[in-house]
Amino acid sequence: MTDSDQQRLDGFDVDTDWFTPVAKPSTATATLDRDEYPEYSDSIEVVPQDIYAALGPQADELMASVDVDVDELIRLINAETTLLPPILDIPDDLSGDRTLAAPQTQSDEAPAGLLSAVKKWKRTFLKGAIAAVLLSLTGGGAAAIAMNKTVTVDVDGVEHNVRTYASTVGEVLEDEGITTGAQDAMSPSPNASIGDGGKISIQRAKLLKYNVDGEAKESWVRGVRTLGDGLRQVGAPLDGKISGDLNSVLPSEGMSVDIRTLKDVTVYDGGAAPKQIQTTAVTVGELLTEMQTSLGPEDSMNVGADVKITDGAEIKITRNGVTVVNKTEAVPPPVEQIEDDTMDKGKTQVVEPGVPGEKIVTWRVKLVDGKETSKEKLGEKITKEPVKKVVKVGTKKAAVPPVTGGDVWDRLAQCESGGNWAINTGNGYYGGLQFNASTWKAYGGHQYAANAHLATREQQIAIATKLRDANNGSYRSWPHCASRLGLPK
Repeated sequence: MTDSDQQRLDGFDVDTDWFTPVAKPSTATATLDRDEYPEYSDSIEVVPQDIYAALGPQADELMASVDVDVDELIRLINAETTLLPPILDIPDDLSGDRTLAAPQTQSDEAPAGLLSAVKKWKRTFLKGAIAAVLLSLTGGGAAAIAMNKTVTVDVDGVEHNVRTYASTVGEVLEDEGITTGAQDAMSPSPNASIGDGGKISIQRAKLLKYNVDGEAKESWVRGVRTLGDGLRQVGAPLDGKISGDLNSVLPSEGMSVDIRTLKDVTVYDGGAAPKQIQTTAVTVGELLTEMQTSLGPEDSMNVGADVKITDGAEIKITRNGVTVVNKTEAVPPPVEQIEDDTMDKGKTQVVEPGVPGEKIVTWRVKLVDGKETSKEKLGEKITKEPVKKVVKVGTKKAAVPPVTGGDVWDRLAQCESGGNWAINTGNGYYGGLQFNASTWKAYGGHQYAANAHLATREQQIAIATKLRDANNGSYRSWPHCASRLGLPK
């Protein structure tokens, strides 16, 4: 044995480490006497297959290094100088006090529970017994140490070191009582060989169920510790309202969480200025509740209350209302006209101005966003009677002025108005000669009528004659037709 081998062996406790040469009996375990229980001897007998299974691919090399073959190694293991460790996990149906009792019934085959216990016993402790034999042989230290390994087991980032004689990943995990689920990720695979300094990584799969704005989703997450890590692994949004604590430990059985994303929404409420709102509400109805806003029976919205809200959505509320309003309005006084033949026709004179009355009018008014869009008169009531107005109306006919050069004016009227002395087209010019109102008044036309189209042909010619004479006999007030007719301008 080399010095380095000795140093590695110095760290082992001969009473507790896995290749202990002598095992201490315990009342909590059971040993099996082959002579007393011959019917189980085939199950616990060490056979060459056990040796090769324990030593793995290096079996022949290890035995050659200490100059023994498989039969010699089995003989040394079964020798009186070496006691095998006790069998653990004896089935309860064979021993109530954890010592192997005599079988109640004889059978050609050992019970399945006992066979399983023996199989585990061989895998776990036979390697220790082999190592003890190899260690006791000259030059066997290195071979014994080669069987013992230090392996790192990493479960979701938490590492611990394991001292083991196991040859495969699966054996190491079974000896450590570590089981994996169908969704778990493991490297290397359970059947892979494991050597000294090897590492086994396990990422536990946890079922994460998450509901995003009412849409249910679920994913298996691996190698995560907290809820936040799991949600980030599946790419779930984290900027809104989450029902769980992101720093809480994600349990092995997984968990369910509700996520409400943060959304920017613009709300137009009636005639008020638009509001920019950030909300985690899922539907329009939830948003209205959050805003403590309700709709009246006549109000309306551009979307339904059950519509899901999306980022950038615009919600428009139209406030409709109907109200009944009483308004006080003036009642115009009735007018009594008295004809006066001493006054020129067309003139009037107020004798009594009269006094307006008052009434209350009831209206049904419809409002949209606070603005009146229509109203309906429901009724009215006179509260103050009006006093009538008395007006004198002149009936005296104005003198017919003499007409000179009538044929010229007739031709000019024909050009200006088609010869219609009573024409009023609404273009701001009146009568056959198309006076505007200010010119008609300035040259005395009001003595005949309020406007030219109300005066006679003769009266219009009289005013036109005054206008012509004021222009030194020219017809420049009618430039277009004067040119056509060859009249002086």
